[in-house]
Amino acid sequence: MPVYKVEICGVNTSKLPLLSNEEKEELFKRILKGDKDAREQYIKGNLRLVLSVIQRFSGSNENVDDLFQIGCIGLIKAIDNFDISQNVRFSTYAVPMILGEVKRYLRDNNSIRVSRSLRDIAYKAIYTRENLLKKNLKEPTICEIADELGVTKEEITYALDAIQSPVSLYEPVYTDGGDPLYVMDQLSDKKSSEEHWVEDLSLNEAMKRLPERERHIIDMRFFEGKTQTEVAEEIHISQAQVSRLEKNALRTMKNYLT
Repeated sequence: MPVYKVEICGVNTSKLPLLSNEEKEELFKRILKGDKDAREQYIKGNLRLVLSVIQRFSGSNENVDDLFQIGCIGLIKAIDNFDISQNVRFSTYAVPMILGEVKRYLRDNNSIRVSRSLRDIAYKAIYTRENLLKKNLKEPTICEIADELGVTKEEITYALDAIQSPVSLYEPVYTDGGDPLYVMDQLSDKKSSEEHWVEDLSLNEAMKRLPERERHIIDMRFFEGKTQTEVAEEIHISQAQVSRLEKNALRTMKNYLT
């Protein structure tokens, strides 16, 4: 990965702006008031953080342009979630966010190679989704994202599906000191309609024994397919809390079903 290249994703990295602390504070005040120009300036003024992070992956075979785009997504998430009242430097908060985004990308894309054009559409869709969610305070539809990008909804769906990593049936959903729960444990055998009906009935009864919040978390995680991070954002708690409540709920359901 040639991190020494000057132009990455059409950006001349040798001419990236460097913001002073005073400029950053002033821009962020404007961002909090909804100033889009200030947000763009803040993003450009912090692209050096993205460069510093992707240099850590110089030994990988990944394309530097791809890593830069992913790092920019992490940077944007950091800007949109940064709380200036916490008295923490933005770089201290942003670097782990950027690093996490890049690591997640490398983890999810280490087995199947997807064409550059599809990945570009997928990354743009993810970026657009983040912007529309922040602007409208609700989850955008595929059609809204497609209209914003000027492509068809089928292209968006195909591109997003293409960058998803396949999951093994033996992937553990959770383990808590006892027997782990695997993905295959959550799949029913549709050849037997009677068995399928009994399993559904038992699962519904197990769900009814959960507190309302835990039941809501299980519903979002395993029936709506949302990640723990997405669930955390929706119900306004930390990802760690979601993980703990999810484990408690699964343990309760497992005890009832066994």
